[in-house]
Amino acid sequence: MTIATSTKLQINWVNTLFFAALHIGALFALLPSNFSWQAFGVGLLLYWITGGLGITLGFHRLVTHRSFQTPKWLEYLLVLFGTLACQGGPIEWVGTHRIHHLHSDTEQDPHDSNKGFWWSHMGWLIYHAPAHAEVPRFTKDIADDPVYQFLQKYFILVQVALGLLLLAIGGWPMVVWGIFVRIVWVYHCTWLVNSATHKFGYRTHDSGDRSTNCWWVALLVFGEGWHNNHHAFQYSARHGLEWWEIDMTWMTIQLLQVLGLATNVKLADKKS
Repeated sequence: MTIATSTKLQINWVNTLFFAALHIGALFALLPSNFSWQAFGVGLLLYWITGGLGITLGFHRLVTHRSFQTPKWLEYLLVLFGTLACQGGPIEWVGTHRIHHLHSDTEQDPHDSNKGFWWSHMGWLIYHAPAHAEVPRFTKDIADDPVYQFLQKYFILVQVALGLLLLAIGGWPMVVWGIFVRIVWVYHCTWLVNSATHKFGYRTHDSGDRSTNCWWVALLVFGEGWHNNHHAFQYSARHGLEWWEIDMTWMTIQLLQVLGLATNVKLADKKS
């Protein structure tokens, strides 16, 4: 399977202006009048809910790689949390990531790290990438699900609804920290997995690409920084394979197991 590529990519102005607006909005946090400890705390909580439970646990380990199973209601809840990270709809996110794994660090990888740190971090997002047209071929397992379809179509409106709720609860400071700062922070934490963990750190496995294990990225993204481990064992629910490789998402999955909410948990066979 091949994906058409082109050296003359066109700028995606919708994405570019959207990202610019979010970053400008986050700068309002620098105004003293927009700070409160309550708003800061809500931002931290939503960082964990959307970035940790939503993107890392839900979008990535549960849906993209099916490294474990949950009751459908919990899967939908985690996917909702991931949608609130505002990284596109779940179908697009999952499909793009599956394409990345199939073509990691090649010309057909949407965020090929051989094109430089900036490109793999966020440069690829401001262009109309050819890989986007291939997403339907990689998401047949979720594309017809009405919940996924709804969240894919209305992921912006879901974010607006959260923003209005925060505005009603705590005014503009809550929106600044709970929406703008939090989204931008989670963006860059997630993007570091595409950039930093293909450049910095150590390699334990020959995974056929440039993926690395990077401890500080792992701390920021709840265990996703053990990226070389992940690329070597994509199906594994546990990414931190050594005792010192702290993986908070794996701890969460273990808790779900104890509660009877995570089953068919797949783990790496380090002997293979």
